[in-house]
Amino acid sequence: MTGRTVLSGARVFDGTTLHDGLAVVMDQQRIAALAPLEAVQDDLARDDVAHMVLGGGILSPGFVDLQVNGGGGVLFNDRPDVPTLQRIAQAHAGLGATTIMPTLITDTADRTLAAIAAVCEAMALDVPGIGGLHLEGPHIAPARKGAHDPGRIREMDDADLAVLLGAARRLPTLIVTLAPESVRPEQIAALAKAGVTVSLGHSDCSLEQAQAAFGAGARMVTHLFNAMSQLGSRAPGLVGAALGAPGVSSGIIADLVHVHPATLQVALAADAQKDGLFLVSDAMAPAGSAIDAFTLTGQRVFRRDRTLRLGDGTLAGADLDLPTAVRNLVGVGVPLERALSMATRRPARAAGVNAGVLQAGCAADLVYLSDALELCAVWQRGQPVPLSPV
Repeated sequence: MTGRTVLSGARVFDGTTLHDGLAVVMDQQRIAALAPLEAVQDDLARDDVAHMVLGGGILSPGFVDLQVNGGGGVLFNDRPDVPTLQRIAQAHAGLGATTIMPTLITDTADRTLAAIAAVCEAMALDVPGIGGLHLEGPHIAPARKGAHDPGRIREMDDADLAVLLGAARRLPTLIVTLAPESVRPEQIAALAKAGVTVSLGHSDCSLEQAQAAFGAGARMVTHLFNAMSQLGSRAPGLVGAALGAPGVSSGIIADLVHVHPATLQVALAADAQKDGLFLVSDAMAPAGSAIDAFTLTGQRVFRRDRTLRLGDGTLAGADLDLPTAVRNLVGVGVPLERALSMATRRPARAAGVNAGVLQAGCAADLVYLSDALELCAVWQRGQPVPLSPV
């Protein structure tokens, strides 16, 4: 057997554009070709080539999720090691996200070191789906902590900076979410120069502080609108800075709870010329599992009505998968190609991850969606992936 498979009968989204009449040829772990069906007749004539005829729907690059705190019933913060990463990555692959950035929220210095080591080891072992590491905190603003443990929040010092610079040398992709008021501009500049994707979030900063951080090299904003200074008529805050800054990308949680549909529309309109808004799940342990409660840094979180909340009602991550987020976008009027790009090409580009597009030579990471945008099948490195519970 050659491990070669031809997929036909669905529209093909290449990361930017939807195409009719194309077949996708997978050769083991890679995409061999995107071509009209008549152009792959030589493949189809071979006995050792599988041909799957799909009944409509859409073939898309595997989704890319830059903010994944957990999945499969476990949290990265609880046990930052390779088995945990494997379980989380498998759960999210079954939800359509074939490339993820495991995310450690605010924790101790020792736990941060363990997370860095775990992702380095997982990538050395070539664990499928692990694209790098996202450290969300601990250098954030206590006033905008959300569900983060206030006792572990701290300003960045020289030792913290050295750890992050060392991690940047070892990892192909590192995102660090920080608040400008907790980090000096020269520290941001050092991180950016080292290749770190610096993202602003969990911040009560002013427009001017945010702009200074962007000027120093920050290029991303974490879960736009949530846990940050809001857009006011005379105080634009981090939201205003993010929407107005050229070259800055923003993740957004499109569960229609974290961000009201009307507010989402404002962000989409402001982003029309930037092409920088992308989807994140901000998933926690319940993703891809049936559990209805878990503990997050000592706080009990409950899964109810498609939300995750602390006992006092504070949102603690999201009960969301990216196919649902795409459907939500289309439901509020976003064109289908734009919605799909926000789960594929855009996040990959924002983080510099080699994923999110469908073309010859790229990894055979695919999702198959029905015409109603329900997840029907996933391939990761050319192999079918069992779907996870939603």
